[in-house]
Amino acid sequence: MQRKRLPIGIQTLREIREDHCYYVDKTPLALRLVQQGKYFFLSRPRRFGKSLFLDTLKELFEGNKALFKGLYAENHWDWAVKYPVIRISFGGASLASVEDLGRSLHTQLTLLEQAQGWIAQFPDIRSRFVSLIQRLVESTGQRVVILVDEYDKPILDRIEDREIALAMREALKDLYSVIKDNDAYVRFAFLTGVSKFSKVSLFSGLNNLQDITLDARYSTICGYTDQDVDRVFAPELEGLDRSEIKRWYNGYNWLGDSVYNPFDLLLLFDHRTFRPWWFETGTPTFLVKLLTQRGFFTPDLANLQTGEQLISSFDVDAIKSEALLFQTGYLTIHDVQQPILGHWVYTLGYPNREVESSLNASLLEGLGVDSSKGFENRIKLITLLREQNIPAMRDLFHAFFATIPHDWYRNNPIAQYEGYWASIFYSHFAALGLDIKLEDATNHGRIDMTVCFEGHVYLFEFKVVELVPEGKALQQLRDRNYAEKYRNDGPVHLIGVEFSKDTRNIVGFEVEEQVG
Repeated sequence: MQRKRLPIGIQTLREIREDHCYYVDKTPLALRLVQQGKYFFLSRPRRFGKSLFLDTLKELFEGNKALFKGLYAENHWDWAVKYPVIRISFGGASLASVEDLGRSLHTQLTLLEQAQGWIAQFPDIRSRFVSLIQRLVESTGQRVVILVDEYDKPILDRIEDREIALAMREALKDLYSVIKDNDAYVRFAFLTGVSKFSKVSLFSGLNNLQDITLDARYSTICGYTDQDVDRVFAPELEGLDRSEIKRWYNGYNWLGDSVYNPFDLLLLFDHRTFRPWWFETGTPTFLVKLLTQRGFFTPDLANLQTGEQLISSFDVDAIKSEALLFQTGYLTIHDVQQPILGHWVYTLGYPNREVESSLNASLLEGLGVDSSKGFENRIKLITLLREQNIPAMRDLFHAFFATIPHDWYRNNPIAQYEGYWASIFYSHFAALGLDIKLEDATNHGRIDMTVCFEGHVYLFEFKVVELVPEGKALQQLRDRNYAEKYRNDGPVHLIGVEFSKDTRNIVGFEVEEQVG
């Protein structure tokens, strides 16, 4: 199969098709969507292909058949009918105020009006939007298609400034209400964004909006499946470890087949090296700050259970940690159960190794770790693991804890519990991208942390000496025979780590190796 151009950063179907780029055909899902209903909403993390999918819808409704040659839609779409399309996007520059939002909308509406040879009939945004919709219907004889890209970005860009965020929300709420008020003139409407704000706060005037974010039928509407990678991108796979590609970049799930973030794979194929390509495009400073303020136990991120209401929506005044982590792409759905009819329990976790390692490196700063010191510690840690020099880990972590300022301990709620120290250990290992299991179940109980590396297994038990007798950590690993589960996996190292709330450091670090 011949190699094609990689569509890095390209968000228009026309450029992808005319420049002979790789393209994963999403038109079967687009046609299903159009046939199913009229008003839709989709939430997906940044750089996931939302803009390209909207552009695909635009080209379909405008009847540009030549762009769909060889695609599913070519023989399954009525090309005789063309619809006027209104596309509004907030994906560009950050908007600092409601005035900036108004100027952005003024520019976009002006361009849409000028494309028809019209001038604005009204001075205010709402009236111009209404006028544009109705004039398009009158001039073409067809109802309009409305596509809104990054509908929530003006709010998210100012989420830390409550007053401005609320003002942005109200201005957008007024804009989106126009869609419902002009129902008779609308053929189809599709809104996309990163977050899902509650209908009451932002879509109260558009209460018939269908949310397909967690609809299994549309789980792959954005992103690449394993089948897509093996079929469409086959020429790019040579020389790359396919299993590592899957481990590093696959795993995003919205109740259907798991998918890869397109941005990750395209950069991987271009540079031929594994890096956190997606993560590096946006450091989650607000997320780290919020989790730190709330004393979030970082190991919980690997296996977090929550209800649908905690991940489905949030608002400026009620930002739930689970919803923020899930909607921004740092956690994804691993499992869903219905213990009682109508009530769902979702198990969330990291989508892949890229996110787990990169996010934990960032979270270490929230736990009081200087970024350069944290990187230095991780380099030393990987060396100690390769040398199987486990006792030296005690000195490494002891020296690290000693560098954390007293004020940080005093001001952080999690620092009073063994969870804080466990978080430090866990995030150091997780930031290295190692194979880690938390609360790993055995016949005799649960192991705090299991690390598998280069044929060795390391079992950690964490205790606080003010809460249990000294020596209890290693003794528990022995008494419960936790090593039994891993005897066939190579040498097993039992590591009992004990902390003191008074000294704020490690006071016990016992190691025992069990072989075969």
